[in-house]
Amino acid sequence: MAMLPRAARPALVASGFSAPIARQGVAAAAGFHSSAVQQQTLRELEQRIKSVKNIEKITKSMKMIASTKLTKAQRAMQAAKVYGQANNEVFEQSEATAPDGGRELYIVCSSDKGLCGGIHSSVSKRAKAEFGKHGGAAASADSTEGPSIVVLGDKAKAQLSRTLGKNIAVSFNQVGKDVPTFAEASAIADKIVSSGIKFDKVNIIYNAFVSAISFESRIMQVFSEESLEKAPKFGLYELEEDTLKDLAEFSLANAIYAALAEGHAAEINSKQNAMDNASKNAGEMITNLGMAYNRGRQAQITNDLIDIITGASAL
Repeated sequence: MAMLPRAARPALVASGFSAPIARQGVAAAAGFHSSAVQQQTLRELEQRIKSVKNIEKITKSMKMIASTKLTKAQRAMQAAKVYGQANNEVFEQSEATAPDGGRELYIVCSSDKGLCGGIHSSVSKRAKAEFGKHGGAAASADSTEGPSIVVLGDKAKAQLSRTLGKNIAVSFNQVGKDVPTFAEASAIADKIVSSGIKFDKVNIIYNAFVSAISFESRIMQVFSEESLEKAPKFGLYELEEDTLKDLAEFSLANAIYAALAEGHAAEINSKQNAMDNASKNAGEMITNLGMAYNRGRQAQITNDLIDIITGASAL
């Protein structure tokens, strides 16, 4: 090499050492691209963890609010049950029944609020099952056969409108914002009576509060003025004729109030359980995302150390 002219030495040096330098450049570019992808993945995981933590805060707050409302709703439910029990005593003692082939009215009790599990689907499914007993009247939304329906709450109305839309005679919204009162139940009963719907028996479908972790749909029956008048033992009460109509309307308001109050307690309890489950799921998701983030961070640190060691050994 010493015998070569000075002008040839740069060309020889360039031809001998350009390939390793090029390979090192390609390797550095590949490492940079891999590191950028890992950083982007870590940023996405970090954003998801932050979002899930915010959701967890919301669900925990909603659970605390539901827990506070539940005590008040349970007290109202216990007071309202007395009204329903008084109705049942009158109907049982008088042996009131609807005539064969009599007209029936279904009142479906729900609310306007969501995020409470399957509380609204429970009464909707029960209503469809009851209509299935009337010759499959729930088979089509264009069918007008079968009993009339009064829906309390937008949630059940939206679910029943798909298959029983033509049977819905009256609907009420703004239901479930607070603990139901007898004044609200009286207004609903008055609207039903004044709407001109003919019925011999009313079937109120509502959610019964079974325990702190469960509920079930039930039916409470109320009979019309004509059915009470024809009851075998109703004459034992010795009521005046002009009070019979008031008694029938009062019985309907009592039953609606009892059903709304118990359904409201079941809804608040279901919402508390739903928010508790959502908080637990969010916590598990945060744990899994945190483990994935830590693994990605460790892999990135390992790759950085490898690049540093490789560069140091190359020098």
